[in-house]
Amino acid sequence: MSRIGKMPIPVPEQVRVGLEGQRVTVEGPRGVLAFDVHPNMEVELTGHQVIVKRPDDSNQNKALHGLTRALLANMVTGVTQGFTKRLVINGVGFRGEVQGNVLTLSVGYSHPVHIEAPEGISFEVDRTGRIISVSGNEKELVGEIAARIRAVRKPEPYQGKGIAYEDEVIRRKAGKAGRVGGGR
Repeated sequence: MSRIGKMPIPVPEQVRVGLEGQRVTVEGPRGVLAFDVHPNMEVELTGHQVIVKRPDDSNQNKALHGLTRALLANMVTGVTQGFTKRLVINGVGFRGEVQGNVLTLSVGYSHPVHIEAPEGISFEVDRTGRIISVSGNEKELVGEIAARIRAVRKPEPYQGKGIAYEDEVIRRKAGKAGRVGGGR
């Protein structure tokens, strides 16, 4: 049995879960999320818990069991608390700013890079312009947008310049040591 899949998903009082065939709808204070469950998986709503069951122990069903449970748990968390990813901009003159729902990055290119927030995603930049927060209800979408922002200027290993996740560890390299003893 999947250790993740067999755990029931607690549903807070302010959240409503709807089951309509294979479609699960989760509604909470932050909005509504919907998900189509794989036909092999069975979702039950009992009291204030959601339980995911699988028909047999085939490898595919084992994998789908844990995945389905994790996705549904993320939906419940998303409509109650939401998700946030923070990115840090390092480099002289590198900064970001938000105008409406467009994030503008100045990261050493000849032009600023504009990233528009899709529906359900919001950007925040601190007053120094160095820390970007990507927030939303869908964990997958928040992670994807944060990855797109990071891809604009990945952190490089010599000076550490670029855009990195807040908790990311950048492996640093020594760089050129210079010639020791002797000239040309």
